[in-house]
Amino acid sequence: MRNELLYEMQHAFPITRRPFHALAETLGSSEEEVMETIRTLKEEGIIRQTSAIFDTKRLGYTSSLVAFKVPEEKIEHAAETINAHPGVSHNYLRNHDFNVWFTIAVAPDSMLGLEKSVEILREQSGAEEAVILPTLKMFKIKVQMDTTGKRAKKEKVHKAAHKPIALTPEHIAVVKALQKDIDITPEPFARACDETGMDYDTLFAYAKALQEAGVMRRFATILNHRKAGFSANAMSVWSVPDEIAEETGRRLAEFSAVSHCYLRPRNDKWPYNLFAMVHAKTQEKCDALIEEMARETGLNEYDKLYSTREFKKRRLVYFDEAFEAWEKQIKLGMRNEE
Repeated sequence: MRNELLYEMQHAFPITRRPFHALAETLGSSEEEVMETIRTLKEEGIIRQTSAIFDTKRLGYTSSLVAFKVPEEKIEHAAETINAHPGVSHNYLRNHDFNVWFTIAVAPDSMLGLEKSVEILREQSGAEEAVILPTLKMFKIKVQMDTTGKRAKKEKVHKAAHKPIALTPEHIAVVKALQKDIDITPEPFARACDETGMDYDTLFAYAKALQEAGVMRRFATILNHRKAGFSANAMSVWSVPDEIAEETGRRLAEFSAVSHCYLRPRNDKWPYNLFAMVHAKTQEKCDALIEEMARETGLNEYDKLYSTREFKKRRLVYFDEAFEAWEKQIKLGMRNEE
């Protein structure tokens, strides 16, 4: 049951009063057995977190993928410096001259903004060069490992229509509550009800509105890929002519092993404009998938950047006072240097 449960929880965790009971009915099991299995999976480090996954941009944040070129002797210091920023959710060492790759977001009311924040991190970390690679177009974001082995090699990627929404203090309160890892109890959303002062029906109605507006992508479980058996993680990067970049992005996104697929800018430091994150159980399988993608698209200018070390991976905490505290500390340091 473990693999089927992991697949279901990655796809869409039920937002109901007793979600583990709903999962048990789907899997032909019992609520207690499901909860006990999840507790074990968390203890083994296979499950990282089960929570709402939000669209950073729709919450007013500015974000980007960033690559630093860091001398080997400064990598530890650089990782520590970058990780200290509360908007850094993912940070990896990869096999390239641009060796430290991280995602960063800054709050809607940021005093510094994204580019200034990145420049400060570059100076503090000792990085020699930096490239900022924001998303120009997203073709896919679906982190769902095939724990059952039954998933087709390709899948259609549907773009949902979203309803307009004006975020209220109540919406923000729900975001703050649902972004936290749930408790493994029969009614795990009881804590969110307590924190927001809402009953179940009201809480779930706000969650549904956020999802219909695309603010909440989904409520789901995130796995530790390596501990779940997917030890190969390659960021495939492609140089694609601008006139076919969007068509090619959609084609690459159809591969089930691709979790993220984006169009990003290129410049004199970085020649690749299409990014597709590929996951597989071995590097050999990952290489084979990327070679298949190249054959199908006819592309021959590409590279594979494997993550050799994970410095940081966690869900971004939205509307967190840590953003303001980090910027105030930076401002204070600047004044002390004057």
